Amino acid sequence: MKYLYLFLFFIAFQSTFAQQLVDEDFEICKAERLSAEKRIQFVPNSNTGNYDVDTQELNLQLDPSVAYIEGVITTTFTAKQSLSSIIFDLAANMQVNEVTNSSNQILSHSRSGDELTINLNTTLAAGQTYTLSVDYEGNPISSGFGSFEQTTHNGHEVIWTLSEPYGAKAWWPCKQDLNDKIESVDIFLTVPRFNSNNEENIPVANGLEVSNSFIGNSKTVHFSHDYPIPAYLIAVAVTNYAVINNNYSFNGMNFPLVDYVYPENLTSASQDLQETAPILNLFSTLFGNYPYENEKYGHAQFGWGGGMEHTTISFMGNFSRGLIAHEMAHQWFGDKVTCGSWKDIWLNEGFATYLSGLVVEDFDGASAFNNWKESKVLQITSQPDGAVYLSDGDTLSVGRIFSGRLSYSKGAMVLHMLRKKLGDADFYQATQNYLDDPALAYGYAKTPDFRQKLEQQSGLSLTEFFDDWIYGEGFPTFSAYVTQPTSSSVTLTLNQTQSHPSVSFFETLLPVRLLGANGEILDTTVEHTSNNQQFTIPVNFTVIDVEIDPQYDVITLNSTANLSISNAKTELFKVYPNPAQDKIYFSQVQKPIQHIEIFDLNGRSVITEKQNFKEVNVESLSQGIYLLKVNFEDATSTTKKLIKE
Repeated sequence: MKYLYLFLFFIAFQSTFAQQLVDEDFEICKAERLSAEKRIQFVPNSNTGNYDVDTQELNLQLDPSVAYIEGVITTTFTAKQSLSSIIFDLAANMQVNEVTNSSNQILSHSRSGDELTINLNTTLAAGQTYTLSVDYEGNPISSGFGSFEQTTHNGHEVIWTLSEPYGAKAWWPCKQDLNDKIESVDIFLTVPRFNSNNEENIPVANGLEVSNSFIGNSKTVHFSHDYPIPAYLIAVAVTNYAVINNNYSFNGMNFPLVDYVYPENLTSASQDLQETAPILNLFSTLFGNYPYENEKYGHAQFGWGGGMEHTTISFMGNFSRGLIAHEMAHQWFGDKVTCGSWKDIWLNEGFATYLSGLVVEDFDGASAFNNWKESKVLQITSQPDGAVYLSDGDTLSVGRIFSGRLSYSKGAMVLHMLRKKLGDADFYQATQNYLDDPALAYGYAKTPDFRQKLEQQSGLSLTEFFDDWIYGEGFPTFSAYVTQPTSSSVTLTLNQTQSHPSVSFFETLLPVRLLGANGEILDTTVEHTSNNQQFTIPVNFTVIDVEIDPQYDVITLNSTANLSISNAKTELFKVYPNPAQDKIYFSQVQKPIQHIEIFDLNGRSVITEKQNFKEVNVESLSQGIYLLKVNFEDATSTTKKLIKE
């Protein structure tokens, strides 16, 4: 028995566009992994667990030419149990001048390492609130990835912070606990009005700019943020920013878009940042309104390689579309709803990666989105193991937590597979329900919380799916044997092997494409639940080729489809090279050719050749798969698959 073998793209065949996507996502992942190096080693202070922070006011004095900070932090908190003293996190090198309560009474305090212990003038009962202020100053020690950084750009001084998630204590007294979000925060930044080059200093912080006042050579800008926020997402920056102001209006929302960029990059940044509003439109349509619509959204340039999704103001090392999309996505997935443990990091990074892919799909079209998915699948399947969900041991490794292959790419592709399984309507509605659940919104969520929303919306049991694709490791490889017993049906027998023993069988909704002798295309989907499973597919043409997962909707590698020889055409010509870059050549032609046509996978004729049957120039074609149809003078034809590199 002779078979025709069809393989998915080989790893060596990757489009330039797909590789660019891989490179950009790698840089985003690398930057976020770098910012996490310190946090993995940090143990949250158990001595700060006896109170909840309600509100904080940060009155800060900064000079971007000096690595120094002075300030008064006013905190209102609620006791969770009886207490007569509380502890804040503050780096040992920072000096505390005085602590007072709301009645301006001085409170005694002491220091031990990075702890600031404050003795209250009373004993609080559980549920009782209290307000105190800490007057402090010092030269913050950078954590190594910029918790507080004083440097220059193009000869101008700049200060910026990056606290994710345990760098905040380096520059202000706070409660550095990921599980306690501050209900609201006000930030007052007092800075020299002009820098050493006599250019105006522009302060940046979370929330809405409320006021701007001037006293002598100083100015004070007040920002107010009235949404729950963890300490690590509070950020400030000061330099001679050029400010780009726009108004955003969409779906009943109306708020300012404010971007702060280095003046030397203003021209290019202004062009790049035009992508912001369309991406906001897309994300708000799919996942509900921007989570901080009562305030602002924008970007602030800083001197780091990646980005950081501070609420309402993403700090950006560049303004590529991919980074804009990724950091904006975190406003929903990471800021509004934060993963409840390191095991669930995919709920932050998988979503942010997938939303970047959705931008490709919406802005660039299906072919580009297929390239994006291909790049993810090839990255995921470059190794045979690895789960989306982390084990206890995995959480000890920052490289594993921020694995581009697993937490980012596999997390993103699993979301895509869930979308295909549920359908767009149920998938997006379930995700909105997850984001809007009062128990999760502006709080924390774990993997079972997301699964519950998917099951409630769709009515499906997703136990098997999550066991296979979230908690299990590896991926399947499919092999299909295809016959056409009648002119009106095809029989497909399907088997799979698994790359890792943690999964005995991947139940999969698998796309299959049938190609006909006259350029016909039939796309269908089969639900693969067991080996040697047979499917009967109705057709109204002679099938000459079969493709498994032609648009990269499933995580799989080297899947094959074997077509019975009874359907194979006698080879009437050879075409080479295939894949091709500029020209294809014909040889061993068995009968006279009338004309040659090349079709895209939507059935559109893109090239017709009626004279030269020895070679055809395909240089003008975009990268992808095409159907090459040779029409002979005896009114017959033969169709082959052509790959354009």
